[in-house]
Amino acid sequence: MSFDPQQAGRDRLRLASALRALRSATGLSGERLAVRCGMSQSKISRIETGRTLPSILDVQQILEALGVDAATADEVRRLAEVANTEYEDVRTSVRRGRHHRQRELAALEAGADHIRHFLPTMITGLLQTPAYMRQAMAPTVDPAAGDTAKMMAIKLERQAVLHDQGKQFEFLLTESAARWHLCRASVMALQMDHLISISKLPQVRVHILPLRQRMTDAPFNTFVIYGDHLVTVELFSGQLILRDPKDIAYYRDLFDYFVDRSLSGDEARAEIESWSESFREKSMQDRD
Repeated sequence: MSFDPQQAGRDRLRLASALRALRSATGLSGERLAVRCGMSQSKISRIETGRTLPSILDVQQILEALGVDAATADEVRRLAEVANTEYEDVRTSVRRGRHHRQRELAALEAGADHIRHFLPTMITGLLQTPAYMRQAMAPTVDPAAGDTAKMMAIKLERQAVLHDQGKQFEFLLTESAARWHLCRASVMALQMDHLISISKLPQVRVHILPLRQRMTDAPFNTFVIYGDHLVTVELFSGQLILRDPKDIAYYRDLFDYFVDRSLSGDEARAEIESWSESFREKSMQDRD
C-alpha cells in the first residue's frame, strides 16, 4: 500500500458525497443537521463539499443525527477511517524526491504551535549536527540515494524553526537513540554537546529516558504529534499519517507516559554530558 495524493482526495470526496446523499435522503437541510449535531452550518457545508475532512467522531455525530440504519452507518464509518488514515511507503517518497518530504515537514512544523517528538531509535533531523546528519542520510539499505545535498540544505534550514518563540517543542529520546554509535566518537561527542545547547532554548524541552529506568511498556515506533490535528508514525517501510482525534489523544497519552518516566531539564543535560565525555574518551583511545 502506498500513499497517493489523488487517491486521498478521492477518498475524501467519496465520504463527502455519501454524507451529502444521506442528508438529502432524510429531507434535512444543512442548517437543521448542524443544529442536531452541535456543529456550525458552515462546517456541515465544508464537510459535504469535501473542503473539510471530518473526524470519525464528526461522522458518528452526523450519522446519529440522521438516524441511518446500522449497515449504512458501518459502511460510512469505514469510509471515514480510510479517509483519516494515510500511508506513504519509502519508495513513493523517493520517487517524488526526498527533498519534497523535507518541505512537507517544514509545512507541518509551521502549522503547529506544540510539536512532540518521540525518538526511540535515532536523533531526529531538527537536532542533528551536519556531520551526524550526513551519516544518517547514508543508510546501508536505501532504495535510492536521491539528492543528498539538497535534502541536507533543507533539513538544516528547517532547524531555524526551533528558535521560533511562538512555538513549543518537546523531544523525548531514549538513551539508545541518543547513544546509538552512528558516527565516529568525536562526531558523537559534538552531537551530544549540540543536544545540550538546543535544550537550553526556552521553547525547547529535551527529555531523556535512561536504560536504568524500569519500564512496563516498550518504545516501538518513532512518532511526532503536531498540535492536536495530526500524528505521523515512522516505520521501516514508510510513514503512517493519523488525523482522527482518538488516535491523536492516544499518542499524546503515550508521550506523557514516557515523559513521566524521563529525565528533563538539568537532569537530562547532566546525563547527556556524561555521554559526551564517554564519547570523547573513546575518541582519544581511537587516536592512540
